[in-house]
Amino acid sequence: MSAMKTPLVISAILLSATLGAPPAVFAADEYNVVNGLTLTGNPLGMHGVDPVSMFADEAPRLGDAAHSALHDGVDYYFASVEAQQRFEADPEAYLPQFGGFCAFGVFVGKKLDGDVRFADIVDGKLYLFVNAAIFEKYLENKHEVIAGAFAAWPGIRSTSVEDL
Repeated sequence: MSAMKTPLVISAILLSATLGAPPAVFAADEYNVVNGLTLTGNPLGMHGVDPVSMFADEAPRLGDAAHSALHDGVDYYFASVEAQQRFEADPEAYLPQFGGFCAFGVFVGKKLDGDVRFADIVDGKLYLFVNAAIFEKYLENKHEVIAGAFAAWPGIRSTSVEDL
């Protein structure tokens, strides 16, 4: 390889490595996001499920990138413009607790994937769980689990998943 091409190849490798890396703000895994980035360059929250739909009397709805909103560096998709507008007016009313990680996992000091199929709304707040077995365990004493998760969250919020 000629001396002139070598710096170009090295620059291309460095550029692709930089573009492929997640933003530094997400190094601590404070939000449960999908691997990869959206077209806007942000990670996707709730696996693309519309968080507003979780509060309706219907099944969770898959969002559409055409209706998206950015909150705290994470993109969220919505099934409609109306849902997007409701979220933008009050994001905290619709976001899952603990950054979308499994509430029972947080209770035991872990960051497990939160799955919208296993969710509960308590006092107007959304809690996600990793699977049916953990959800059933949570239901045995949900108020203790929620209180314990809130107590544990400050200590693990900025800790990477790998370090827990």
